[in-house]
Amino acid sequence: MSAVPGDAAGRLRVMLHLRAEGEDALLAAYDEIRLQVAEADGHLGDQLLQSLEDPRDWVITSEWETAGHYARWAAGHTVDRLAAPIAATSTDRRHSRYAVRRHTVLAGEGAA
Repeated sequence: MSAVPGDAAGRLRVMLHLRAEGEDALLAAYDEIRLQVAEADGHLGDQLLQSLEDPRDWVITSEWETAGHYARWAAGHTVDRLAAPIAATSTDRRHSRYAVRRHTVLAGEGAA
């Protein structure tokens, strides 16, 4: 994937949409793998989001410096094995990738 024009050229946001019946189980699964992913080259951060309308709906996002960083990390790991704790707690998983076209930074947080 080539760099994307915009304020945050080249950044990639990966999103995993899922449904989970047990909040505690999903939180534990996320905690089990998040620090391993955080050590990856090019990983900028991640978030675990829960819907206010339907507490069974969740989204895990991660942001990467470039799509290449994500692709190299994913190729170098057994992603299915790493994601197994999340998969065990959820159904209807959908994985998607988005190019970051704009990025807003609050004053005092540094440039994006």
